[in-house]
Amino acid sequence: MQGYLLDTHTFLWAAQAPEKLSRRARRICETPAKPLLVSVVSLWELMALCEAEKLEIPTLGLTLPAWLDRLNAHALMLETEHVLALYGLPLLHRDPFDRALLAQAQVEGLTLVTKDEDIHRYPSAKWIW
Repeated sequence: MQGYLLDTHTFLWAAQAPEKLSRRARRICETPAKPLLVSVVSLWELMALCEAEKLEIPTLGLTLPAWLDRLNAHALMLETEHVLALYGLPLLHRDPFDRALLAQAQVEGLTLVTKDEDIHRYPSAKWIW
C-alpha cells in the first residue's frame, strides 16, 4: 500500500490548526496525491491525552470520526504484524505510540508525515515534514 500515515500531532494540527503544519505537510493533508491514513494508535493517544487532561477535544467520540471524514482519511487498524515489527526497531525513541506508528508505516510501506525528530533518526523510516 502506498500512502501517507499522519502521526498524532500531524492529524491533530491538520484538523484543528493547519497553520502549525509545514507547507509540505499541509499540502499533503489538504490535497493528497496518495491515500491519507490515521492509525487507531493516534486515536488512542489522543484519547489518553484527553483523559490525562493534557488536551481537550470536546465530544471526542464524535469529533475524531468527523476529523477523519473532513480530511478524507481512513483509519489504519493495529495488526499483529505491526506489533511484531516493533521487536526489530532500535530504541531510538521511547514513546510507545510513536514507535507503533513507525512500525505500521514500515510494514505497510507508508510515508509517515511527522515533525518528530526522534522518528527522523531511524535510518529505515520513510518520513516527510
